[in-house]
Amino acid sequence: MAKAVDIRNFSFEYPDSGHVLADITLDIAHGEKVAIIGPNGAGKSTLLLALSVFIEGTGKILIDDIVASKKNARKIRSVIGSVLQNPDEQLFMPTLFDDVAFGPMNMALTHAEIVKRTTEALQTVGLEGMEKRPPHHLSAGQKRAAAIATILSMSPKIITMDEPDTSLDPRSRKNLTDLLKSLDQTLIIATCNMNFAAGLCQRAILIDKGAVIADGPARQIMTDSRLMESHGLEVPAAFTD
Repeated sequence: MAKAVDIRNFSFEYPDSGHVLADITLDIAHGEKVAIIGPNGAGKSTLLLALSVFIEGTGKILIDDIVASKKNARKIRSVIGSVLQNPDEQLFMPTLFDDVAFGPMNMALTHAEIVKRTTEALQTVGLEGMEKRPPHHLSAGQKRAAAIATILSMSPKIITMDEPDTSLDPRSRKNLTDLLKSLDQTLIIATCNMNFAAGLCQRAILIDKGAVIADGPARQIMTDSRLMESHGLEVPAAFTD
């Protein structure tokens, strides 16, 4: 069976800053919920960009057995959906329904299928009944849920999220965690919030200075206080009992 993600010796550098990712090798199975953890500037966001072919480097990335390349970008983005760090970048239509329907409308689907997918996505994230509301009138937590709905409506197998709990209050953060736990899709989440990662993901991949430092069960990695502290991270409260 094809892996959700299969990365072999992938490196990437920005012209003005040298290597951001250096010789990354890892794989992720379908259905896994994985936290990519590390300090700011470690390369977490850059790795997510590479998975969705927003950038290309050296080495090889396979997404559901498809080579991640500009030539295959359309195929790749039908398999993997990216939820951006700032939901306002994904919400730009007059109404919430229009935003969530935007992706399906560009997939040559029938009107009935577009409505079905949009309605189901809004129900999944708990925003049913808000279809006519302008996105800028939503709360921070609702905007985050709406951004996820714009991806769910396209039925991807894999979802990546960059710092998804930013600006959320504790209640909204819990609602987001519960929502993400309920999803069947493979989830790959880049985060600096160890408590959020601990409450959601069974596996953690620690990246620092563009390299994979540790990869394994989240509890095992995130309770290693020496490892965590040496990379500017803290042991999450959820794992200190």
